[in-house]
Amino acid sequence: MAEAAQAAFGDLDLLLAEFDTTHGDHDTARGALIDFYLSTEQRDQPGTGRRTAGFAGDTTRESTAGEVRETYAAGVEEFAAWMSTDANDGLPVVATLVGAILLARATAGTELSEKILASTHKALTAPHRP
Repeated sequence: MAEAAQAAFGDLDLLLAEFDTTHGDHDTARGALIDFYLSTEQRDQPGTGRRTAGFAGDTTRESTAGEVRETYAAGVEEFAAWMSTDANDGLPVVATLVGAILLARATAGTELSEKILASTHKALTAPHRP
């Protein structure tokens, strides 16, 4: 399980690097990733979508959780560092993204699922007020 989590976060690292390369500057890449992560395509493809969310539940049930949790925690910290801005450390954004996609997948096929994706997107992309 630790190897699978490590592979999932390795895939995420490649995706984040691709977003940085494709979008030129990191702020634009961060916004594009939020768009991508909260898309109906990601919601509807849990097997091929971001495995960060999928492994969250599996990790809590793993009997040899020490190594798995350390691997998962390191991946979450790296994801949060990539998502960080001057205004935050990225952890609330990662937690919100992962929670939203889990809830949207659990309610797929309902109006609530669409509302979860849309309202979370709005909350994460709204301009910050001083």
